[in-house]
Amino acid sequence: MNSQSILFQSNKFTFKLNHLVIIGVLVLAFSTSFLIRSQPAQYGNELNEFDPFFNFRATEYLVENGFEKYFEWYDDKSWYSSGRDISATSQSMLHFTAAITYEIFGMNSSLYDYTILFPAIVGSLTVIAIFALVRLIGGTTAGLIASILFAISLPILIRGSVGWFKSEPLGIFYGIIGLYLFLSGIKSENKKIAFLKIIFSGLVMAFGIASWGGNQFFVIPIGLLILALPFVRKDHKFLFWCIPLFVLIFLSATSLFERPGFAFVFGLGGISLIITTMFLIGCIFIQKISNEKNKIRNGLFLLISIIIIGSFLVTLGGDSGNIHLPSFRYFNALNPLLTNTDPLADSIAEHAPTSIQLSFLFHSIWMVFAGTGIWLILSKKLSQNKIFLHNDIRIFVLIMGITGVYVSSVFVRLEIFASISLIILTSIGLSILTKEIFKIQISSKKIYPLKISYVIIIVFLFSLPLVFPENSNWINNLDTPPIILTGGTLHPPTNDWLETMEWIKFNTPENAIIASWWDYGYWITTLSERTTLVDNATLSTEGIARVAKILMSSPEDSFSILTEMNVDYVLVFFAAEDIGKSPDNYPLYTIGSGGDESKIYWFSQIAGLSPQNYLHSDIRTPTINFYENTMLGKMIPFSPAVYYQPQTGENSAVFKNGFVEISVKNIKYNSDNDPLKLVYASPSFTNNDDGEMIFVLIYQVNKNYIP
Repeated sequence: MNSQSILFQSNKFTFKLNHLVIIGVLVLAFSTSFLIRSQPAQYGNELNEFDPFFNFRATEYLVENGFEKYFEWYDDKSWYSSGRDISATSQSMLHFTAAITYEIFGMNSSLYDYTILFPAIVGSLTVIAIFALVRLIGGTTAGLIASILFAISLPILIRGSVGWFKSEPLGIFYGIIGLYLFLSGIKSENKKIAFLKIIFSGLVMAFGIASWGGNQFFVIPIGLLILALPFVRKDHKFLFWCIPLFVLIFLSATSLFERPGFAFVFGLGGISLIITTMFLIGCIFIQKISNEKNKIRNGLFLLISIIIIGSFLVTLGGDSGNIHLPSFRYFNALNPLLTNTDPLADSIAEHAPTSIQLSFLFHSIWMVFAGTGIWLILSKKLSQNKIFLHNDIRIFVLIMGITGVYVSSVFVRLEIFASISLIILTSIGLSILTKEIFKIQISSKKIYPLKISYVIIIVFLFSLPLVFPENSNWINNLDTPPIILTGGTLHPPTNDWLETMEWIKFNTPENAIIASWWDYGYWITTLSERTTLVDNATLSTEGIARVAKILMSSPEDSFSILTEMNVDYVLVFFAAEDIGKSPDNYPLYTIGSGGDESKIYWFSQIAGLSPQNYLHSDIRTPTINFYENTMLGKMIPFSPAVYYQPQTGENSAVFKNGFVEISVKNIKYNSDNDPLKLVYASPSFTNNDDGEMIFVLIYQVNKNYIP
């Protein structure tokens, strides 16, 4: 760059025009990301989803009581009567990071407000981390493109909006910084700098896994890269100490956290890194004593041997219990062909398998340019032009791309890794393509329209998913209210849940025990400060199955379980639509819009019961047996009046396929002679307005009831 591009200069630093451009693009990426992530705040300044409420409660406890008390905290308000060891069952680094940064940057804001903004800020700051990582791999242009793509990536945005005080934003932030430090360390020619970067990369990667268990994904490309290093790098003396140092620091730091702790070190993730490191050391030694002709052959023979022996030892260790094998969902990420038989896991929306249509919605045109990136990376001509400084970095990019797309095929939640992989590949491919086009020197008058057209087309293609289709584009996908205002339904937001939590807090005894479906456990313990049976930690599938049995068993059997567990109140949530009045002037309703009435199939499956006993052939409409012979059926304040065919206008007294249940209000438990008594109904249930409504009911257990 010529001297005219220098903006100012000091003894040790020259600030040039390209630095200003870089800062401007990063500011634009951060601002764009933060604005898109902030959309839910327009409906109310609340935490979003379920887990963030627990994470807020844990962070609040840490801020108020300190680290020592946090590690001693055994929470008796959750998972009655066993309780919960918080530090051993939590992603503690999320709480540590939020608490420490709140003390530094919180100023006069409340901790609740700070944790609402925290994920959006951390997620937006990650545009700088991805810029640094991709710049290291493919240059400044690629890094800037990556920062913009990260700022608008739908899978990343939807798991890091305001209120999403969960693990993913911070885990990804630490994970990408850790990758940058690791790759920068093994690329560094200054061994002292490399030493420091390797140490910090191990620490930061450990912070990432302690923030989010999903960060174990990054172990896969790192492990595969370690296997490739002896074949593509000649500085074996450097590799001989830097890779073991990284693995040692990473595993040692990870073991200091109670979760994942030694379960990771002596599990599949830790063992795989140890085995790959042992291979690297062995391969370097074998290549050193082998002649030039046999180096590659002997190294590959060792690699095959390590894979066979390692697989055998892992299987043997898993069967004997000496190696901590991951849960089914982690195995499923490694092998998408595995079939889950756990209805609880299947019932979780974020564990739904990824479809082609959903993948295209998430990644759109990126898929095409990612393929272009792979082709350009493998191009011999571009390789000769030294676009990439090292073969190992090129191999890492390809490994990252393949593994990211591979694991994302299992769960919708893991599409976040496909997005990161595609961002890297797309950024590199697009930067190379742009440089090649702008290097064309034919006739300046003829080439300018081509270059301008190229820029317009690229901007159009990458902007299209942000605004099209009109109602389900990438921006509108985040324009949704916090779940506590909708209950997870598509109905308009209300304060029913917030008012219910306040009623519980001020109208029930402090030692009251409340039964509800596990979705709502964190809301109750955090906002109402009451004890619950189960929550989203899913520490005990047996405990959740017991709650499902309470809901789906006969009233007498359910009452016995409730009294046996000392439950004082039962909370249920329903969604319905007031569709007008009957000829007799009775309000009519349709149900089945996302509340507990829509979860009958999963309740029965998790309870070990047959859904066919409670649902008609459409697997949606409840049977009379459900309404009359289950506790949940008795708690639903509606009864079917008629079944209606919307297309033909036909009515039927019995259910027929294609017919919709039309119900009338009918509160079954409302006296002191019943096993339960309705003591609270949220405002939307009592108003008489037509339209969609969500509401929460609280029933008190009648301890004097005799079955």
